[in-house]
Amino acid sequence: MIRLRKIIDLILTLLLITNLCLTFYLSAFMNGFKQKKEATGIIFIERGLNVEAIGRQLEKNGLIKDARSFRLAYSLYYSPNFLKAGEYEFKMPVNPKKIMLEMIAGKVLLHPLTIPEGLTYKEIAELLENKNYPFKGSFLDACHKVELISDLDSQADNLEGYLFPETYHFSRGIEAEEMVRAMVTQFRKVFGKEQQERAQKLNLTVREVLTMASLIEKETSMIEEKPLVSAVFHNRLRLGMKLDCDPTIIYALKLENRFDGNIRLKDKNLKSPYNTYLYPGLPPGPICNPGYEALEAALYPASVDYLYFVSRNDGSHVFNRSYSEHLKAVSKYQLKK
Repeated sequence: MIRLRKIIDLILTLLLITNLCLTFYLSAFMNGFKQKKEATGIIFIERGLNVEAIGRQLEKNGLIKDARSFRLAYSLYYSPNFLKAGEYEFKMPVNPKKIMLEMIAGKVLLHPLTIPEGLTYKEIAELLENKNYPFKGSFLDACHKVELISDLDSQADNLEGYLFPETYHFSRGIEAEEMVRAMVTQFRKVFGKEQQERAQKLNLTVREVLTMASLIEKETSMIEEKPLVSAVFHNRLRLGMKLDCDPTIIYALKLENRFDGNIRLKDKNLKSPYNTYLYPGLPPGPICNPGYEALEAALYPASVDYLYFVSRNDGSHVFNRSYSEHLKAVSKYQLKK
């Protein structure tokens, strides 16, 4: 009986020593910096990989010294927390503990994406293609998920106007639908209850405000001019005048894949509902995705009685009340180009 107790005590002592040695080793492993010179701090972990496979990938990329120690340390210290898939960028040198904690937290690398004001949804798709942005799916198809804005706009057959221009940060491999949803969500944050109530006071639908804002966005890039352009359009609508907005013709030509960078006199007779030289009122829908300043200008036009404006060819415009004054400005800045 005494001998058995001694054997048990010996076994327990050996187990304790082994555990202490293992704990010491794993602690040294977890807090050590053992990267190879050629190690890269960027790694992409596919979905569905277990801890052992992740450890092998980290070892292969030179980020850890031993995959088995990585798996054992995870089991001892952090299981059952999950190591999340995705793309990670680690600032070198980095220890296994830092790697493990960032993967448990899912601190994946985010890629910036800046959507400038005034792009159409098709131009945003081209931007993504030109940047070789790392997403999945079809952006164009995702832009027809009109259920995202059906409560605001029951007439929409695409999301033109509702993809808010902003700098976004998405992880590699994000689905196109998630990107589009984020842009629409940002629009909703900007165009909230206050803006919707203001639209009602103007007797305009959300779609009409977006359409007005898109025209303003395309007519001027100068923030201080946007309320003035808005005033011209509001005044013309009130008086039943046609808007005579060149960007609407450009949009109509683009819809037919006929725009070559120039508007010709004959284009003003283009049979398109977007042609505001031919048809009175607002066009059927937005002609681009307007930014915050254009939206605000559409809701809060300047208190002026301007009916005309013409470009000075330097980004700014001359605004006038009478047609005769407008013709003088056209003669000065356009006919003598």
